[in-house]
Amino acid sequence: MRIKREPKRFVAGFAALALVVAACGGDDDNDVADEPADEPAEEPADEPADEPEATDPPAAAECETITDFANVLDRFDEVDLSGITVNVGSKDFVEQFVLGELLVVAVEAAGGDVINNVNLGGTVVNRDALESNEIDAYWEYNGTGWTVHLGQEDPSFDRDELSNGVCLGDLEANDIRWLGVSPFNNTYGFATAGDMEPTGLDLEGMAQYVLDNPDATVCMETEYPNRPDGLVLFEDAYDWTLPDAQAEILDIGVIYDETATGNCTFGEVFTTDGRIPALGLELIEDPGVHILYNVSLTMPDSVYQEAPEAFQAIAETILEPLDNDTMAELNRRVSADGEDPNAVAEDFARQQGWID
Repeated sequence: MRIKREPKRFVAGFAALALVVAACGGDDDNDVADEPADEPAEEPADEPADEPEATDPPAAAECETITDFANVLDRFDEVDLSGITVNVGSKDFVEQFVLGELLVVAVEAAGGDVINNVNLGGTVVNRDALESNEIDAYWEYNGTGWTVHLGQEDPSFDRDELSNGVCLGDLEANDIRWLGVSPFNNTYGFATAGDMEPTGLDLEGMAQYVLDNPDATVCMETEYPNRPDGLVLFEDAYDWTLPDAQAEILDIGVIYDETATGNCTFGEVFTTDGRIPALGLELIEDPGVHILYNVSLTMPDSVYQEAPEAFQAIAETILEPLDNDTMAELNRRVSADGEDPNAVAEDFARQQGWID
């Protein structure tokens, strides 16, 4: 079967949302437009003959808080949050514990007070708490922001483009700020044991390897084959179908161990999971098949306005060194070594020179 890489296209939904936001200007209090965000804009009527010549259209809107780490601090105490209390939430898995505790460490080092609600619950719990001002901040993923919080389809496969659209859209629709964007991308992926034959492959190579080796197995958890952001993206990208006889459905926690022992030739993983380095697994390179899940700090605009420069700088400083390997290693220390997330966060902050 021929494996063919189809290029991902930037679709109309993002562009339409950007047009809606740009048309509303900088007024953060405007209501959401009555038209659906992915509805094409109405074509303007022909200009009268005596109208002045049209000028070039304005540049695409850019979200001011999604930047390239222009505000990175040497130390957290370079900014002042004295007199400000930040109620910090997080989702209920290891990566979020580490990120949440890094924010706690940063706010305290900057002189602020913290209410620690790390491990508050799932996505819905944290988002509802943020919108109702029960918490002031938590870390959220751009793919989740686009598909869940904004209800959009067909997200961009470019990190900056997707993050910019989410940042603009959520501020306009919900008065929620998105600050910074992580280098790491915690999305779906596949791994193989580091000492197995199919190392050094990308997803296209993995697909071909499976077709060439009928005894190769691909282990997945229950949801992945049925999710719109799961196996269908992999199969569509390379015009192939995973043979049923080579697919195994396992609990997600079992997949890592079974892949490490070679019982699964390839195992579905989350790309920054701490078990990847702990078990010596090697990620299969993804050139841009799975939806992006880079993280940003989210908070209501009313909270952001209490100390905008400080919050922006703290978010960018925390995120700047967090590539996939670094985030996975921090996660490993909690999930595999059993360290306390706050202790891991404090130790990492000291290593970076952010605190004493």
